[in-house]
Amino acid sequence: MSNPSLLILPGDGIGPEVMAEVRKIIDWFGAKRGVTFDVSEDLVGGCAYDKHGTPLHDDTMAKAQEVDAVLLGAVGGPKYDNLDFSVKPERGLLRLRKEMDLYANLRPAQCFDALADFSSLKKDVVAGLDIMIVRELTSGVYFGEPRGIFKEGNERVGINTQRYTESEIERVARSAFELARRRGNKVCSMEKANVMESGVLWREVVQKIHDTEYPDVELSHMYADAGAMQLTRWPKQFDVIVTDNLFGDLLSDLAAMLTGSLGMLPSASLGAPMANGRPKALYEPVHGSAPDIAGQGKANPIACILSFAMALRYSFDMGDEATRVEKAVEKVLADGVRTADLMGPEGGVPVSTSEMGDKILAALDASL
Repeated sequence: MSNPSLLILPGDGIGPEVMAEVRKIIDWFGAKRGVTFDVSEDLVGGCAYDKHGTPLHDDTMAKAQEVDAVLLGAVGGPKYDNLDFSVKPERGLLRLRKEMDLYANLRPAQCFDALADFSSLKKDVVAGLDIMIVRELTSGVYFGEPRGIFKEGNERVGINTQRYTESEIERVARSAFELARRRGNKVCSMEKANVMESGVLWREVVQKIHDTEYPDVELSHMYADAGAMQLTRWPKQFDVIVTDNLFGDLLSDLAAMLTGSLGMLPSASLGAPMANGRPKALYEPVHGSAPDIAGQGKANPIACILSFAMALRYSFDMGDEATRVEKAVEKVLADGVRTADLMGPEGGVPVSTSEMGDKILAALDASL
């Protein structure tokens, strides 16, 4: 049986630095656990534009379609701000999502006990928080037609169209229900069925998929604005939240900040199953390329390392090994080890990017 394949796209800014720490983790699995990956590496974003004149070369796109999973660092930076929209670094990431048809975006919001004081909410509200938002990623108001800025009479009008088909709702709903079965077996679907026809359809389709395929999973429905309020009131009432592209964009950022550190969080974007039964998948930290600290050893690699842990769980069926990585991160944070972004009033043990990676490796060694 061939080794699982992984395409690494470090990207721009701090991307290569945090990805170097993931490479350490991958090497550790080969040396200490006998788990070997076929790893290839390529360019995406600004660095790809610098070399090829495009943020994603066709050859790189072809590789992404062939491997079991793609792991991306971050893209962009002020150097590329004046490029034409069609070749901006972010277009490389958008092309990956579109051509791989990555329709389910998984955004966990997990609050490590050691960082509970970083949240703007009271500690008892967020301590132990572990929820997952499943955001539909390839349709909705960001893609619907007609769209654009048009002239009507003496003024301009901006138009975006919220559009969903039944099949688009069905597949993301199935992703949420399958995920819930691995977790707390509870799904809350959020939309605006009170004022939007697309929300009415969303609610009807999610309910149908539940009743016919997942009656064992607890399902509730909530208007998205009420969901935002409940996320800040008592977020631990939720397990899996499934929602559309626009509301998912908003709610996942809100939920991420409940943890106190947007830069600590991973994400996964999943598509249809391939021939081997695994979904097409891209994993990336939520944070950006942070060009202001690139090359200074200040970047926090944990979000990228946790993105690899998500790949272990969702692409490679290595849930126990994913938990091993997550527990190692939790142990290091509990020991007070902190990169610059995590240094609060209570202090801690300040470390560089590579030192944080080494501390996590030591915790992995201790887990054996």
